Amino acid sequence: MVIAGIIQRNRRMLFSVAIAGLVAGISGCTTTDKTTTGSISPAVAATATSASGDFDQMNEQQLMQASTSLGSRYQANPKDKVTAMKFAAVLRMTNRSDQALAVMRSLAIAYPQDRDVLAAYGKALASAGEFEAALDALRRAQTPEYPDWKLLSAQGAILDQLGKESEARDLYRQALQINPNEASILSNLGMSYVLSGDLASAENYMRQAVKAPGSDSRVRQNLALVVGLQGRFDEAETIANQELSPQQAQANVKYLRTVLAQQNSWTMLKDKDKAKPKS
Repeated sequence: MVIAGIIQRNRRMLFSVAIAGLVAGISGCTTTDKTTTGSISPAVAATATSASGDFDQMNEQQLMQASTSLGSRYQANPKDKVTAMKFAAVLRMTNRSDQALAVMRSLAIAYPQDRDVLAAYGKALASAGEFEAALDALRRAQTPEYPDWKLLSAQGAILDQLGKESEARDLYRQALQINPNEASILSNLGMSYVLSGDLASAENYMRQAVKAPGSDSRVRQNLALVVGLQGRFDEAETIANQELSPQQAQANVKYLRTVLAQQNSWTMLKDKDKAKPKS
């Protein structure tokens, strides 16, 4: 199947596109969060959630100002856990993953048993592409008798990056047992099926994620991606238009078409889409 081959050759690119909210995210200042296969950015621990949540709605200028302020505070006291974790979060969001990792590596040395620190360290490792080390940190942050669904989902996303979809989906399903109908987990599960080329299953889970409590714009953009990957470009643009500007929605579809242009696949899908009977 042509589309499955394209997805396999572009799995890392598609992963990045999806979790960045398509072009709307890529064209901004934020970087991708590789501890989620979907678009919601669930931090992998309570403190980490608070740290990253402070910056989610900031524009590029505001993020740079926060980075400068937090950097000064961090230099004054590198062992201040809250400041260091917030500084690392804003560094990741401004595409400085290596610096964020350095901050979290130092903090992990200072707090080797702290679950919040280990979880955030794992997130920083994943953002820097050090997936095996990230998995180790997240597993050490986990408490087997009281498993954290956020950590399970984050581990699953990293396993997806490593091409271990079956193991990833086992973890997503464990996470759903703890927190049923959680949008971020369903989105991760949907994108896991995208990465293996099963677009029908991907769309099923993504539509569940869109309807679930906590769903956000980025999850809906992932649904647009899944629909577009099946050649239904008009429908994909309609979904994207619900929350993006027309220019952003068109840019997303244009980017997706560029991906599918390899080996004439865009032409094949376009012809297939035109051949479908109108309902």
